[in-house]
Amino acid sequence: MTEIVSTVAGLRAALAGRRSAGGVAMVPTLGALHAGHLSLVSDARKRADTVVVSIFVNPTQFAPNEDFAAYPRTMKADLEKLEGHADIVFTPAVEEIYPQGHATSISVGGPSAGLETDFRPHFFTGVATVVARLLIAALPDIAMFGEKDYQQLLVVKRLVRDLGLPVTIVGSPTLREADGLAMSSRNAYLSPEERVIAGRLNAILKEAASQARKGDLRAAEADAIEALWKAGFSHVDYVAIRDAETLDHIAALERPARILAAVKIGRTRLIDNMAL
Repeated sequence: MTEIVSTVAGLRAALAGRRSAGGVAMVPTLGALHAGHLSLVSDARKRADTVVVSIFVNPTQFAPNEDFAAYPRTMKADLEKLEGHADIVFTPAVEEIYPQGHATSISVGGPSAGLETDFRPHFFTGVATVVARLLIAALPDIAMFGEKDYQQLLVVKRLVRDLGLPVTIVGSPTLREADGLAMSSRNAYLSPEERVIAGRLNAILKEAASQARKGDLRAAEADAIEALWKAGFSHVDYVAIRDAETLDHIAALERPARILAAVKIGRTRLIDNMAL
């Protein structure tokens, strides 16, 4: 039976009797769980005897003009989905993560530069701060993050290395719908017409990746941006081909690389990426 705890003290007490040679794996989430999240939980189960899932809509990673208030909160359904799959679900209140007088935040450089930061400058400080708080609360051996949020994955890896946290960060492949759209809680915002347009994102990135492999990275980026506009996306924040380990700009595919994109359809912002 899955144990539900809402305080750091409760989480540590629940884990105290479960720590073993088999290890503890953590899956941090914002809730509104879908099959992509559950694949992370399944992957965590393969790597550790004890699986902890946190559900916390983190206010510090949302700007005032973003969708914090509207972000889907489906706790009852989330807990039902996790029953029998997670050993412990951590469901803290905001005050548990950010107690009164909270005055500490964590800023990560390196892979946080550019891309998402150009459009959401607050985002990675909020992510790094809450992830550090969650990892310190649970002290897992492993923490699972999806590759859909690829820049975030690299930022978390940098955070853990720089702070010397004894946690192995594991990235899991993006789970996709039948038409290639990356699974995301924000997909629920899409109207039927917008959902059809959203399905073109992955296909256009595949075309750009194929073009990039032929040599002209800048042309591949530009052509993808044009194709996204023509497909009906209301805004294209970026399409960028970067070094897969550092997210540095590259001129040629001499090392592993990633193509990353962020677009909007109406009020819904979608991100995706793929390996080159």
